Amino acid sequence: MANHNSFIVDVDLRSHENNLAHRTREIDRERLIVRRGQPFSISVQCLDSLPPIHQLELVLHLGKRDDVVIKVQRERGARDRWWFNQQAAQSEILMTLHSPADAIIGHYRLAVLLMSPDGRIMEKVDEISFHLLFNPWCKDDAVYLPDERLLQEYIMNEDGVIYMGTWDYIKSIPWNYGQFEDFVMDICFEVLDNSKEALKNLKRDIESRSDPVYISRMITAMVNANGDRGVLIGRWRSPYLDGVAPNRWTGSVPILRQWSKAGIRAVKYGQCWVFAGVACTVLRCLGIPTRLITNFTSAHDVDGNLSIDFVEDFESREESKDSSWNFHCWIESWMRRDDLPKGNDGWQVLDPTPQELSDGEFCCGPCPVSAIKEGNLGVKYDAPFIFAEVNADIIYWRVLPGGQRQKISVDQRTVGRNISTKSIYGDIREDVTLLYKYPEGSEKEREVYEKAGRRVTQPANGSAASPQLNLLIKHPSPVFGTDFDVIVEVKNEGSDDANVLLTVRGVAVTYNSLHQGECQRQMNNVTVAARSAHKEVLRFRYEDYAKCVSEHHLIRVKALAEAHGDSVPIMAVADIPLSMPELHVQVLGKAFVWEQLTAYVSFTNPLPVPLTGGVFTLEGAGLLSDTQIFVDGVISPGQKVSVKISFIPMRTGVRKLLVDFDSDRLKDVKGVATVVVNKRYRKMTSLLSENF
Repeated sequence: MANHNSFIVDVDLRSHENNLAHRTREIDRERLIVRRGQPFSISVQCLDSLPPIHQLELVLHLGKRDDVVIKVQRERGARDRWWFNQQAAQSEILMTLHSPADAIIGHYRLAVLLMSPDGRIMEKVDEISFHLLFNPWCKDDAVYLPDERLLQEYIMNEDGVIYMGTWDYIKSIPWNYGQFEDFVMDICFEVLDNSKEALKNLKRDIESRSDPVYISRMITAMVNANGDRGVLIGRWRSPYLDGVAPNRWTGSVPILRQWSKAGIRAVKYGQCWVFAGVACTVLRCLGIPTRLITNFTSAHDVDGNLSIDFVEDFESREESKDSSWNFHCWIESWMRRDDLPKGNDGWQVLDPTPQELSDGEFCCGPCPVSAIKEGNLGVKYDAPFIFAEVNADIIYWRVLPGGQRQKISVDQRTVGRNISTKSIYGDIREDVTLLYKYPEGSEKEREVYEKAGRRVTQPANGSAASPQLNLLIKHPSPVFGTDFDVIVEVKNEGSDDANVLLTVRGVAVTYNSLHQGECQRQMNNVTVAARSAHKEVLRFRYEDYAKCVSEHHLIRVKALAEAHGDSVPIMAVADIPLSMPELHVQVLGKAFVWEQLTAYVSFTNPLPVPLTGGVFTLEGAGLLSDTQIFVDGVISPGQKVSVKISFIPMRTGVRKLLVDFDSDRLKDVKGVATVVVNKRYRKMTSLLSENF
């Protein structure tokens, strides 16, 4: 780093010791990566002792054109300033640098200057660089989280679980966040450097990078590629021929690397859990505690009236800009909100999925979870939209022959159910619904709704549906590839017989309610005897629903019962998820770092039809980068396929090997194996014998 004929011979950044102390050794052991608000030491190796009256000075530079320059003070001053102290020892000077807890995060260049008594620069060593991250272990940092168990999960854990499905049939997939994989940190800063704010005014952008509110908002805007140089393009229905189908991704790292390697070109394609997974990776890497959240039956309220309005004519697709998603994923990040009144610190909702504009950008949040629970919708950012996602009513309407709209039903309880995240105690689900809303039906819940301006439910056109009829949809938990029955039951609890026009419709939908095609339809006039029930059975055959079902494997059944003499019909809706097979993943032998390891992956075709174009995709943080293995030929019904892969683990610890299988007719088949990677220790006796 320096000329050997100069006074300063070299500068040792002591990366091994510093990175260990700053919990960044998993990111890199050679480069210096430290956290703000925590001191770190460097050694200036000298040819001789420091000349009399001369002194060393340190100057920090940020930005490609030295947009921000910081002179490091020689003595401790104000808490918001960088400072250093030094200690001479033999032919080196140990310098300890102290960064403020609100320092700018980023890539720093450090210049060490030897100054003469009259202020001239006698020597300068400036080929020194390091990275500074947020520090959730520092009590003065805005992202301070005072629980080591939470920090181990929300900063240090590279393996996640994402919850999907429906509120009453919750499934999960593994996800590789991989925030400590090679060069991921560099890509995270590259993401920031390509934001609109950075491209517009880099100096102002860099100066704002001390604020986790600013950083997290920039990341939510940049993870999606709507209107900027963002990472991912969203697409919510097939085909995905010019990219990767969202369900094929098993982790964030291949996406980030592809974006960077392609020269800041957006990656195709993502959906909500992919956007959330990538954002979680970036924010954990930068040092902000972050977790991925799944909201089941999530409302997308376009017009801001706290209701999701569907017009259903049972002849065509629903006509609505509003939508209800079976599940929707976002993230929460932990931070202090100095820009808001007290009571808004802690978990903040951030949603990188491009849905609505926020201050002209496709981003959402950060918004305090506590503000959503209390109905404080004037709080920054995007509180009304997020409140609706977990609290909106679902209202079904139909158009009468004269053109008037008739309200069929109002559902106040379905939206925002079983809000979920991965537990800190393992790969199990933690329900966090009560952090977002008070218990259903409680007095406090009603107070919050009134404060938020949620409409009071009104009777449908002044008249209620028949009190004597009930409508139920019963279904099994079917497996994709099988035939199954759905039972629609009309119960007559009155004392008179009822003549009923029963209409039942089954459609394939995506997880965010986009219609893919009709699978089944039935319309019958039935007579339901007093105090009895009538059952209609609909058979769903694989050969029929396979033609239209999406990669989300979801069928929505709707039933409408119109009783003769009643002005308002009754309606029931059921979402039927089709379960998928799992891959069998087996790792052979004990795993040691930097030693070859072998895994076998097997899969049996459960469908009554052959599969072609089979491909296995494997990845795992600390184990191997994303790798594809193609299956030649046809996989017949019931045929078992096995593949073998050998790889060399690069990091010790508990690791996850994630596998995805895709083919022409069967997609999104997942498997996972836990791998404990050990360090091989040589016996002490052999070491002693080598030394003597």
